[in-house]
Amino acid sequence: MGRAVLRCITESDDLEVVGAVTESTDSAIGCDAGEASGLGSLGIPLTDDHKKGLHDADAAIDFTLPSATEENIRACVKAGVALVIGTTGLETPQLKAMETGAEEIPLVYGRNMSIGMNVFMDLVSRATGALGEDYDVEIIEAHHREKVDAPSGTAIALGERVADAKGQRLEELAVYKRFGQIGPRVPGMIGFSVIRAGNIVGDHSVVFGGPEESVELAHRATDRMSFARGAVRAARWTTGRASGLYSMADVLGL
Repeated sequence: MGRAVLRCITESDDLEVVGAVTESTDSAIGCDAGEASGLGSLGIPLTDDHKKGLHDADAAIDFTLPSATEENIRACVKAGVALVIGTTGLETPQLKAMETGAEEIPLVYGRNMSIGMNVFMDLVSRATGALGEDYDVEIIEAHHREKVDAPSGTAIALGERVADAKGQRLEELAVYKRFGQIGPRVPGMIGFSVIRAGNIVGDHSVVFGGPEESVELAHRATDRMSFARGAVRAARWTTGRASGLYSMADVLGL
């Protein structure tokens, strides 16, 4: 994702890369970020120093790991730099850190930064409300073999949209495991299915199964550039915004 974001920025006419931060164990530290990403020289060395990486920046984009999230937020708050977070698998400590950080800087958080996916989520919300309780809901997601969290953050976000449209919380409705004699489906529950295989970028579908028909909405990512383009669009949007915690729905005006 770091390479995809750099590529997206270098293809734009109104943006400039001023820093690139990586983990301290990265053997490429000190190398040109563009050359390390196959983009040619950018004159920006990879560093593990947040202060150097954020110097002169208007916004930062974070696609890393949950273990780095809190430190990245603190660094951006200290530097007064807007932050876009696309890292998935975040838990309560990281989410609380975002809320705290957003009191000082504009912060956009999205479990999926793809523009198309966020429009897809809006459609899922509308479909849930229109179809009603006669339709069972199943969420199916597929990703590459290296993905470590399951269900995906995007699948969870889709489940939250469905639950919200039902006027309930996802924790009350989600079914993540099915094995053995589980009995008939409980009305109103939201089922999740997970696939991990090969180099699948990201497929998500939501199935609404009714008494006489079914409706399926689907989104398929074919290139990680879709996530990068959404994140870069969010970074543009944050410039000059008041501090606060925002979503991609805010960025896209949904």
